[in-house]
Amino acid sequence: MQVQIFEYPHPFALEQGGQLPGFQLAYTTSGQLSAARDNVVWVCHALTGHADPASWWPGLFGPGDLFGPERCFTVCANMLGSCYGSTHALSDDPGTGTPYYHRFPLLTNRDMVRAFDLLRAHLGIRHIHLAIGGSMGGQHVLEWAVMRPELFGHLVPVATNAQHSPWGIAWNESQRMAIEADATWREDRPDAGMEGMRAARAMALLSYRSYEGYAARQQEAGEAADGFRASSYQRHQGEKLYRRFNAFSYWTLSKAMDSHHVGRGRGGVEAALAQVRARTLVIGVDSDVLFPVAEQQRIAAGIAGAEYAEITSLYGHDGFLVETAALAAILRRWLAAVPARQTGLRA
Repeated sequence: MQVQIFEYPHPFALEQGGQLPGFQLAYTTSGQLSAARDNVVWVCHALTGHADPASWWPGLFGPGDLFGPERCFTVCANMLGSCYGSTHALSDDPGTGTPYYHRFPLLTNRDMVRAFDLLRAHLGIRHIHLAIGGSMGGQHVLEWAVMRPELFGHLVPVATNAQHSPWGIAWNESQRMAIEADATWREDRPDAGMEGMRAARAMALLSYRSYEGYAARQQEAGEAADGFRASSYQRHQGEKLYRRFNAFSYWTLSKAMDSHHVGRGRGGVEAALAQVRARTLVIGVDSDVLFPVAEQQRIAAGIAGAEYAEITSLYGHDGFLVETAALAAILRRWLAAVPARQTGLRA
């Protein structure tokens, strides 16, 4: 799957003030748009994800899968602020010819979704048959469906919420404090804050998993007094992100996640959810402590006709990425029940 670049060369005003002088989004497509143009599937990725959903949601987007290229025209764009090809803090500021670094502006989820919508228009897509995303990607899917309700036929927000919680914001702020504690973070250099981000990722993993999951997979076989499996696992996870991400993007995107509130300026969450017209399936993970299932149930209760389904998993929030077989089974059942009057993608 080849990454393409969408260049937007005009000033882009931001929700909380300021602007970008222009931006680029990295994106991928797979499959062919049908003659009826009714097979578009738009995928929104999570915090540190990228525009190749087949690699991080295996079993959903490959040949023969539920959203395989022989059936669907799938689009996935890397969000603004991310370091996987879209404009972010290490991109050059056209006004100075040097990277933005700490001068990169505050982005909100609403800004990111507006950028997606510009890409959609550029691609000539007038209707999205199904939009799906998990975690921060689910926030984007939901924000987009409130912003442009006429655009979507089906909506699948997974392990997400309508407004980021004080609990979630506290987790993100604690991770940013770890980045701030790295003395290099104050400097304008590409590797600023990276040791802090390594610690931040280890911290974040505790909110992505569950007590039961650690007990099942990281329990000691003997009677060790040091060098625990759980300890090495945390360091391993921090190192993995260290090798593929940067602290500036981590900072930018976690701030954007905190900003998520579909009801801001729209009369509150329930009033915003009531604007969604798409046939909606909201999916939660029973062991999720970061986005508890009550948050997904609130979304389902607020959207007319929405259904709620739940994945059973030891993996906590990460269950939405790990339990792809269970996720696919839920989606197949739901798509098979599409009313006969609705055309397009079927299970």
